[in-house]
Amino acid sequence: MTSPKDRVVIFDTTLRDGEQSPGATMTHDEKLEIASMLDEMGVDIIEAGFPIASDGDFAAVSEIAKNAESATICGLARANFKDIDRCWDAVKHAKSPRIHTFIGTSPLHRAIPNLNKDEMADRIHDTVTHARNLCDNVQWSPMDATRTEWDYLARVVEIAIKAGATTINIPDTVGYTAPVESADLIRRLIAEVPGAEDVIFATHCHNDLGMATANSLAAVEGGARQIECTINGLGERAGNTALEEVVMALKVRGDIMPYTTGVETTKLMAISRRVAAVSGFPVQFNKAIVGKNAFAHESGIHQDGMLKNAETFEIMRPEDVGLSETSLVMGKHSGRAALRSKLKELGYDLADNQLADVFVRFKALADRKKEIYDDDLIALMQDEERTGEDRIKVDRVRVVCGTDGPQEAEITLTIDGEAHSSEATGDGPVDAAFNAVKALVPHKARLQLYQVSAVTEGTDAQATVTVRMEEEGRIVSGQSADTDTVVSSVRAYVNALNRLLVRREKAGKDAREISYKDAG
Repeated sequence: MTSPKDRVVIFDTTLRDGEQSPGATMTHDEKLEIASMLDEMGVDIIEAGFPIASDGDFAAVSEIAKNAESATICGLARANFKDIDRCWDAVKHAKSPRIHTFIGTSPLHRAIPNLNKDEMADRIHDTVTHARNLCDNVQWSPMDATRTEWDYLARVVEIAIKAGATTINIPDTVGYTAPVESADLIRRLIAEVPGAEDVIFATHCHNDLGMATANSLAAVEGGARQIECTINGLGERAGNTALEEVVMALKVRGDIMPYTTGVETTKLMAISRRVAAVSGFPVQFNKAIVGKNAFAHESGIHQDGMLKNAETFEIMRPEDVGLSETSLVMGKHSGRAALRSKLKELGYDLADNQLADVFVRFKALADRKKEIYDDDLIALMQDEERTGEDRIKVDRVRVVCGTDGPQEAEITLTIDGEAHSSEATGDGPVDAAFNAVKALVPHKARLQLYQVSAVTEGTDAQATVTVRMEEEGRIVSGQSADTDTVVSSVRAYVNALNRLLVRREKAGKDAREISYKDAG
């Protein structure tokens, strides 16, 4: 199985490796939505999850496989028959299924299962053979390949090819390698391993040293024809190769990298925003391609050049990635038709009942803000989506703050359909409000991150608040936006608590471990 020399296959692992980022766990419906968006934008392969990991993962991979229109649906499996069988049971429903099996081959990783080189080689042969007997599309990965001895790496790659692997993925699992090494390793494997000409070589890079995109593109130069990546570079530690970066790099620099992908780049901004919303990981302002400042110009020299010729300081057009120019046409006098049209332009196609709910919130926002920017509407939509089936909802927030402390907060929450109220003090209005929430929803989670960023300009701007919490190894994130920073903070905190409930349930514990105190 060979790939055209100028075609690079895009393998997205947002739903698997991306979701492994601490706190980035997505719900079942969110996974299905992201998979649908990936499929629609032309991603070749979607790694939908790790089916053996949990019943929830299996169900998500299985349903994604059933719903996929064009993309190959892949599941991950360790090097054992049970994992592989479970993976096949999940992906076999797809029009184009793939089994991805892996084992750590570096000295450090061989020590984990306590296998010597020969024993590991035998396991690779047996498990890849088993996978190929189930599915004719099998990917094999030697985890931590870039720190595996060359002779042994070449040996096990040959074994996997002979056992029936159709794609050989070379992971830089800890983000250790450099671009010149990445290219040389792929080039040497293709040149020296028997049977290499019959398979596709793939690259899977992590960003620990900030070189994931560079390493991936270098691997393509070395002969790799599949790039593994995630939306926004989401992933463990410093993340994975960012899909939007490699796709746009190949598109913009076709003069030195004459390769194409099947990705519809105008859909990049919409999926970036959606992944940021459901994962709770906001995109940094200066993030390449999809960051808020990616097409912003403040320097006078830059602005003057842009007015005369956009190509002076822009190597790609905002519309190439699906970014429309922010406008100020929306306000409190705008009607439903105008709102529907604007939301559709931003990538939100709403049914009548959804539009009715959003319109109420839009009018409330318009009463508080003079001008409604596109980013305000996006924040509003993301907030709407986050509060759908939550067990805990914020009804009322009132704080007293100033130079004379302690600050006070009164909170009313609806918990499983019943209203509960609480009062508390704290070191500042946010601390007081969080204490009031905790009085109603006792927990032992530790607040790891509290971050505030303005959605747009002005003193009436919406504040997007992100919180990250950890309890017994479970990490959850929450986000919300409001013109009132304290209200936004409380909603983000409650959003994280709702996710904690879901994580507890997924961990097999009764969600009722969070006890609700009736405060009147």
